[in-house]
Amino acid sequence: MSKTALIPSLTPEGSLSRYMEQIRQFPMLEPDEEYMLAHAFAERGDVASAHKLVTSHLRLVAKIAMGYRGYGLPIADLISEGNLGMMHAVKKFDPERGFRLATYAMWWIKASMQEYILRSWSLVKIGTTASQKKLFFNLRRLKGKIGAIDSGDLHPDQVTHIADELNVPETDVISMNQRMAGGDRSLNVTVGGADSDGSSEWQDWLEDDADDQETLFAEREEFSARQKLMLEAMSILNEREVRIIEARRLSEPPLTLEQLADEFSVSRERIRQIEGRAFEKLSEAVRSKASELKLLPEA
Repeated sequence: MSKTALIPSLTPEGSLSRYMEQIRQFPMLEPDEEYMLAHAFAERGDVASAHKLVTSHLRLVAKIAMGYRGYGLPIADLISEGNLGMMHAVKKFDPERGFRLATYAMWWIKASMQEYILRSWSLVKIGTTASQKKLFFNLRRLKGKIGAIDSGDLHPDQVTHIADELNVPETDVISMNQRMAGGDRSLNVTVGGADSDGSSEWQDWLEDDADDQETLFAEREEFSARQKLMLEAMSILNEREVRIIEARRLSEPPLTLEQLADEFSVSRERIRQIEGRAFEKLSEAVRSKASELKLLPEA
């Protein structure tokens, strides 16, 4: 939309009632007028027509925003995001499809608000898949429906009911409920008991269970060396032995004895014998070379 077409906005410090009075001044559109305005914008890019389409639906945006107040985010931000969704809907709206703009715009408005909520509600990304988003935006409603809105952990039967209602795994219900109940906590929160001087922060007590960089580097180096040994040792095998070892020991999933027997036109027992002999030759070659390089402990 052009900056010349101003749209009322609700600031965090502004009055919601005053904003509602402002947007009520924009008249609702009759179907024929809405159709003509949509055509004017779609065909000629008429900004004045787009402005009328947007402003006539600001009450719809505000109404939808009220439904998301339970997430603790500023209503001004919700309305602002919803207005952006409304503008996007006007740009995409095709009046020839036969339905009203409000029906089409509703989904853009909700999507815009929901994306904002998911970005802002938690520092940790809380909804990535479609089922997780559905769970996030319906959990409070369903908890209220079964009288569990103020409870902490859900009872097993409540978890089952919600999971069945939304067609999601029970583990997802438990996890989402815990995350929504817990909220975020700053890593800089001061912690400590009576003996503490109050200068310790929560992040000072967090431990990283992952291996340090030196250990990871050493493991990568050893893995590369062993991989090189394996490739060198494979050179002592003939073509058929290499094929069978790769198919039976290095492939995922491995081929069956029957599949290889058909490939080489021999019995399954013969394939098993070749595999066993080739593996022994390979193991001996690897052990011998590794001992030379001191990659394996001496027996």
